[in-house]
Amino acid sequence: MIHDNTTGIGIFDGHDDIGAVRHAGDAVYDDAVGAYTVSGSGVNMWFREDEFHYVWKEVSGDVALTADIRFVGAGHDPHRKACLVIRQRLDADAAYADAALHGDGLTSLQFRTEAGATTHEVQANVSAPARLRLEKRGKYVRLFLALAGKELHFSGAAALLELETPFYIGLGVCSHDPDVVETAVFSDVLLDTDLPEPTGTAVLYSTLETQSIASTDRRVCHVTPTHIEAPNWLHDGSALLYNSGGRMYRIPVTGGTPEGIDTGFAIRCNNDHGVSPDGSLLVISDQSQEQGQSLIYTLPITGGAPKRITALGPSYWHGWSPDGETLTYCAQRDGAYGIFTIPVDGGEETRLTTAAHLDDGPEYSPDGVYIYFNSDRTGLMQIWRMRADGSDLEQITTDAYNNWFAHPSPDGKRIVILTYEKEVDGHPPNKDVQLRLLTLESGRSDILARLFGGQGTINVPCWSPDGRQIAFVSYQFIA
Repeated sequence: MIHDNTTGIGIFDGHDDIGAVRHAGDAVYDDAVGAYTVSGSGVNMWFREDEFHYVWKEVSGDVALTADIRFVGAGHDPHRKACLVIRQRLDADAAYADAALHGDGLTSLQFRTEAGATTHEVQANVSAPARLRLEKRGKYVRLFLALAGKELHFSGAAALLELETPFYIGLGVCSHDPDVVETAVFSDVLLDTDLPEPTGTAVLYSTLETQSIASTDRRVCHVTPTHIEAPNWLHDGSALLYNSGGRMYRIPVTGGTPEGIDTGFAIRCNNDHGVSPDGSLLVISDQSQEQGQSLIYTLPITGGAPKRITALGPSYWHGWSPDGETLTYCAQRDGAYGIFTIPVDGGEETRLTTAAHLDDGPEYSPDGVYIYFNSDRTGLMQIWRMRADGSDLEQITTDAYNNWFAHPSPDGKRIVILTYEKEVDGHPPNKDVQLRLLTLESGRSDILARLFGGQGTINVPCWSPDGRQIAFVSYQFIA
């Protein structure tokens, strides 16, 4: 046995209590079986400061830590945590990320992006895994996990965390009750430092996520090694719709097996689709006809024969008027893209904008008074709005970013937007982007998430019907 926090423990340099814990923690390494038994107190690893016991090693570069984790005893609090932890410093408020296994089985990637900031998390959709892996490659950290007897796989949880060299990696335990000490055993621990560049072809993984607006906590609904895009919510909030490989799919918000939606001949659906205000119809933009130009169709929400709405292409749907009578969309006519409307049953289209620059992403406010859209008519792509008849144009954002796809909340008080850095042209995939929440009355902008994404992340209406959540897709290349 080794039990000494001054000379190192197993493969680690030492162990310490982090934060003002009431009861000292401890760590013991059993070299006969290669297991670390870690005990810790602490009120939490959350908010702006942490309290826990940490077994650590100073490292640099790309690293990964993998271990089987089990708690000892029934436990006092269901939110006790046993974690694999990457941490900038040993201070209580340091930037960090961890793969956290909770006493009740909840497993999440938790992270604080800078010292003193608030902790956020991405919850996995697998409960009580037996083995976890926390991996840092470049500026992203990722959570892998495995149920007992299964292979490790990417959980879908990833977060942008930029750390200075050197930093720390190791094992942590927090009781979630300052008057209690909890214990966990970490076995078959593997520490990979200076990870080599991947040798195989990287696979693009897509993660369908939901996010609470109140807490900003994220949850993985579905992760897949295929390309999926642009989730919408069903009218009752029970399921999400998305497109992949030209087809449309439905999946429960709680996760499960995706179910294909019959769209007839329309088998080249793109990421511009949505649900009617009464929940009865699905609108799609599809490129199966007219020499591959995108056209807008409607069909029953459960699937069926598409009904063509736009006579001309390319046309890309983005919004449905609250009364259900009118669609708004982006279309190219006479070599320029602008904002259009058309009756829901088809007919003559009306052009609302005529600027020489790109106008895109139109979406109605919930009262039907305004149409929000994005335009680069003043240089960078910014958010604008106009009245539903195209009058009274008003610029909403004036910052130094490229802002796309304004999605008003069901109460009309806020909009969610996709933000690129100013150097990025268009709305390409596979970029570092932000999801931002803009409060219209105050003009305040808050970052909901930093992620790897862009095209496909949040192209279409994304708010849950109750206004408490949004849905989006993030991406990672995994080799």
